[in-house]
Amino acid sequence: MGFDEEWGRLRAAAGQAAHRPEAVDPAVEAHDAMLERLAEFRSRVVLVPLDVRDGLWTAELGGLDWICAFSDEEALARFAEARGEGDREWTYRRVVGARLLDELVPALDFPCGVAWDAAGPDGLALPPVRGIVPDAAALDGEMVA
Repeated sequence: MGFDEEWGRLRAAAGQAAHRPEAVDPAVEAHDAMLERLAEFRSRVVLVPLDVRDGLWTAELGGLDWICAFSDEEALARFAEARGEGDREWTYRRVVGARLLDELVPALDFPCGVAWDAAGPDGLALPPVRGIVPDAAALDGEMVA
């Protein structure tokens, strides 16, 4: 192969490489998607069911309590149906997601995460860890006595 042929081959290969999309690291892509969903949750008003004492209703899963929050009444109704409790009335409070994570979760005397739209296809678990709740309320943060 002569110089001109080799040079032409290298130029063609470089041109093709320039048009190929860059490989995206799946871990980086997943992290970015999670940060977007977290920002979406923090900026929304969500519905939080109340228990019989008018406190925030929680559910235990995996040894941790979870406050259930819902995007709208339809999402709450799906959850109630999935629990077999669709026939009862669910009272709820409207709370801004950021307030739920930054103020209400830290005010509890036990570790608690937030489950957003638990019975829906786009549900999201927000565990009590740094970056989601304040460090003082995070299981992997500095606990305040």
